[in-house]
Amino acid sequence: MQNIIEDFAHLPLDDREYVVDVVKKQLIEARRDAIAKRASAATSNFKKGAIKKGSIKDLYKDLENG
Repeated sequence: MQNIIEDFAHLPLDDREYVVDVVKKQLIEARRDAIAKRASAATSNFKKGAIKKGSIKDLYKDLENG
């Protein structure tokens, strides 16, 4: 990892900006994928009836009963 950082520091400024842009876009895409997976799992659990519904009070009761 240290080598990557050192190599990055030696790149010309334009190249460093390009690398940062590419990495940011990859992170955004990875976050989208993670959100999509969580949404898919939530939808699946909802269809199976494996979710709890209730008010905020119900949530607090569940948390207290742990």
